[in-house]
Amino acid sequence: MSADLEALARELDAAFPRLTPAERLHTLAERVPGRTVFTTSLGIEDQMLTHLIFSEKLGIEVKTLDTGRLFPEAYQVWRDTEEKYGRRIRAVYPNGEALEEMVNDQGVDGLYYAPEFRKRCCGVRKVEPLGRALHGAAAWITGLRRDQSANRQGMEFVGFDAAHGLIKANPLFDWTREEIRLFTEDAHVPVNPLHAKGFLSIGCAPCTRAVKPGEPERAGRWWWEEETLRECGLHVEADGRVVRAKLVPGNTHGDAAFEGPTQ
Repeated sequence: MSADLEALARELDAAFPRLTPAERLHTLAERVPGRTVFTTSLGIEDQMLTHLIFSEKLGIEVKTLDTGRLFPEAYQVWRDTEEKYGRRIRAVYPNGEALEEMVNDQGVDGLYYAPEFRKRCCGVRKVEPLGRALHGAAAWITGLRRDQSANRQGMEFVGFDAAHGLIKANPLFDWTREEIRLFTEDAHVPVNPLHAKGFLSIGCAPCTRAVKPGEPERAGRWWWEEETLRECGLHVEADGRVVRAKLVPGNTHGDAAFEGPTQ
């Protein structure tokens, strides 16, 4: 099955440049032998894709990872979208026990203390739930674009995601933000009002700020970390896991953030 999906991914990748986003989604819905899941962050790219999926009545599942720390505006967009299209965006939540353990270990905002803590938070709130959202699916649709960041320049329209064992498709890969903005405006697609306030890439509230003039689109995500570390793990780790490292030698738990170096 994996070999068949890999071959199909290569075939779709070659075909996508000639197709419109709507045609790409139709092609995925028609040709993928199994369930296709679109995971939306409720950002402007994903709102365009949601509009196309719902308007075209495609048999593609639309899900969102509710981390529990989204902006209030994200929930409003979620509600407005369901009401406009009469379709449900399915929620996937973090595992309760893992979330309790993490917060009790490294603190409610431990993500600010060290990259390892932030990646653990992303692992619990996003990466593990994503695995459940994609379980049993044959294809995964995302709203990734080539010009969002340097990390995404080398990605493909369609590839085979070995970590999840499925096709991964990016129907808006060659679209610019301005093209998407104009599309959503013309089609009256609900969009997050934070975009108009400089929040170009919106994730969890503690990890997102508005970008400054001249900054790249994703500069507002995890801005306190080094540039090369600014990914949540959904599109980076080959095996889908977040590796938890020690913050202070001799300490392997979140209390290390409040302790001095060991002697």
